[in-house]
Amino acid sequence: MIRTFLLCLFLATACLQARPPVYVVLWFDTEDYIEPASDDAALRIATDLTAEGVQATFKVVGEKARVLESRGRRDVIEALSKHAIGYHSNWHSVHPTPSEYLAPLGFLEGVEEFERRESAGVADVRRVFGTQPVCYGQPGSSWGPQSNPALRKLGVPVYLDEGDQVGLNEQPFWYGGLLHVFHMGRNMFRAELDKGAEDKAAYATFDAAVARLATQGGGVISIYYHPNEFVTTEFWDAANFSHGANPSREAWVKPHRRTEAESERCYGVLRHFVQHMKTQADVRFVTAKDLSGIYASSLPPVVDNQAIARQLHDKIVFGTVQGQTLSPADMLVALLGLAPQYVDGPSSAGATTYARPSIPAPAFESAKRDAADFVARTHRLPNVVFIGADTLSLPDFAATLAGSILEPGAAVRVARGQIGFEPYFASDPHKPFNWVIHPEGFSGAHLLELGRLQGWTLKPAKLGELR
Repeated sequence: MIRTFLLCLFLATACLQARPPVYVVLWFDTEDYIEPASDDAALRIATDLTAEGVQATFKVVGEKARVLESRGRRDVIEALSKHAIGYHSNWHSVHPTPSEYLAPLGFLEGVEEFERRESAGVADVRRVFGTQPVCYGQPGSSWGPQSNPALRKLGVPVYLDEGDQVGLNEQPFWYGGLLHVFHMGRNMFRAELDKGAEDKAAYATFDAAVARLATQGGGVISIYYHPNEFVTTEFWDAANFSHGANPSREAWVKPHRRTEAESERCYGVLRHFVQHMKTQADVRFVTAKDLSGIYASSLPPVVDNQAIARQLHDKIVFGTVQGQTLSPADMLVALLGLAPQYVDGPSSAGATTYARPSIPAPAFESAKRDAADFVARTHRLPNVVFIGADTLSLPDFAATLAGSILEPGAAVRVARGQIGFEPYFASDPHKPFNWVIHPEGFSGAHLLELGRLQGWTLKPAKLGELR
């Protein structure tokens, strides 16, 4: 009887210990370079969190880093450096913002332009803080998919922000070769600063999210603030750059300030919220750098081509094949006989001009070799694949290639690819870009179109353990 009791006790203890972790990524967009009090706010927040034993991620604007340096605020720089440092664009709200300068461009031209405009900011944040930025997030809703390849080139592995342009099941995902914590839905909230000394409703929301995620095998909660919110009643950029306004530096005005007592209350709201979150035994605070370790790799080992072909032939969308989570690009790379590697999606939508119902096998093999060579050389998927002088769109080529593996023969039947990842992208060209800084009526239709083309790279991120 005692042995049975001890066995049950051991199993119950093991189950409690094995409860899946819930990770909290707490981040601060550190951006206001107009109001000096925002420097003190960043210092206070970083110091308070360090005292609580909590590491956060501070995403710093390039100009903010330069201004901290010019003001001699080594105290702020050193306090923030005890946490993870990310990048939050070079100028934030000075026009043109990222969406504004990316919207007129194609995918490849936009990649070059993002790197041209943002590389100096990355370099300055790295120089001032003495560390490579571990993540990026767009200013406001100024999003563009061309940023992803440029960020990879700049050595920034994580996209940490919030927005509606693309999302997957309210949890982190791989897209454009970067780990994205984005469009987190119910798993993105915060304690509001203007609801008194504490926001106890946020505690209940947090507890419910932890319980829900624990039943789903664990997950991530995303919480963010801006240091300037703690010392001003309006945003610094709204006071200067709203609706396309772009005054000269001499004409910039400071935002309205909170009283000292109000600021102290706001710091208390955050501190109490953090203390409440720490009471949950299975909650762990992580930084953007930690996330790179938890979600260690986006490149799966090679799996059976027959299983991949069945998945890709039915619908072009991410899926699980023999226990491995694959994007459509992963699947196509494997079917082309290439080693696992990250590739971008097509740069534009192509069309099928090949009109016959089947393709002679030798002609299709030649097209397959050509497509594999294109991918190996450019590290992106082709817009079209040529069959002689005619073309197959990329979706039709992928489905036809999958069919040729499932039913080999002297002729390859042409199949029509069915794209399945478009529901994960916004369709409204205005609402996801509705930011007070953008000109009124700003449309991101072209950016969303390019973003959907990169849906070939989209797949869920597999949760691991923090090492």
